[in-house]
Amino acid sequence: MTATAKFEDRMLSLGLARVSEAAALASAKLIGKGDEKAADQAAVNAMRTQLNMLDIAGVVVIGEGERDEAPMLYIGEEVGTGKGVPVDIALDPLEGTTLTAKDMPNALTVIAMGPRGSMLHAPDTYMDKLAIGPGYEKDVVTLEMSPGERVHALARAKGCDPADITVCILERPRHEQMIAEVRATGAAIRLITDGDVAGVMHCADPKTGIDMYMGAGGAPEGVLAAAALKCMGGQMYGRLLFRNDDERARATKAGIEDFDRIYTRDEMVTDDVIFAATGVTDGAILPGVHREPGWLTTETLIMRSKTGSVRRINYRTPVDNG
Repeated sequence: MTATAKFEDRMLSLGLARVSEAAALASAKLIGKGDEKAADQAAVNAMRTQLNMLDIAGVVVIGEGERDEAPMLYIGEEVGTGKGVPVDIALDPLEGTTLTAKDMPNALTVIAMGPRGSMLHAPDTYMDKLAIGPGYEKDVVTLEMSPGERVHALARAKGCDPADITVCILERPRHEQMIAEVRATGAAIRLITDGDVAGVMHCADPKTGIDMYMGAGGAPEGVLAAAALKCMGGQMYGRLLFRNDDERARATKAGIEDFDRIYTRDEMVTDDVIFAATGVTDGAILPGVHREPGWLTTETLIMRSKTGSVRRINYRTPVDNG
């Protein structure tokens, strides 16, 4: 395919739905079984098989890890038939391995696709993240603000009391001070145990009741979340965090030059993308995989940033008893 080949997001979006569906159905067999690695591997295998059926020349830019860490869907792996348009792919075959193993809410399979060079090659480090939904002035909240200042600024912009703001934060010891500062404003906090891609997405879906997401989580997941918000609307900021020289070396290898840079949503995802997520366990955004006698049912969210369109696909398939 020539370099001028067009990224046909409309046609590729339905193919992407099949990819996330397959991963969800595969991992659903291990819901509540207590085996995180097996659930993740099942999702990886299914996602890779489906990706390789698509007529794309895909490169995994956000994946399961470096080549020496992940046998499949590693960063830099080429996927697809190789006959189609060159694309970047960011994926998390099972966002919430612990959630799946423990049968807890909000486990998803997640994948985003865009033209080659459209997504930040984030190293496997932490990222300080801040996100809000659509409809606000630019920079109404920033990473430079303290957690309390963010709550007050968003409340002013929303025209409400800080006590009416709900913030989503990953429940980790590193966030204890942040949680205390947010609670001191009177705001409510929804703590999540895992799954911060879904956490960021909650900001852009009014039904969840979440106004803002903040806290440190995986940088690769930050890029996936930015892809989702590019489709859903909303603002997001991310700054890479480094704990040691090895992580700085990873960033350098990924092409990061400014270690202190704050990335906006559109700097993490620079071109139009498509995004697909399928529920594995029931959550605020998507229902999980449901089993009834002889059948499995999934629901997949397909979004295109180019048009702002959101499609939900219900897929019902006979249970394979073979």
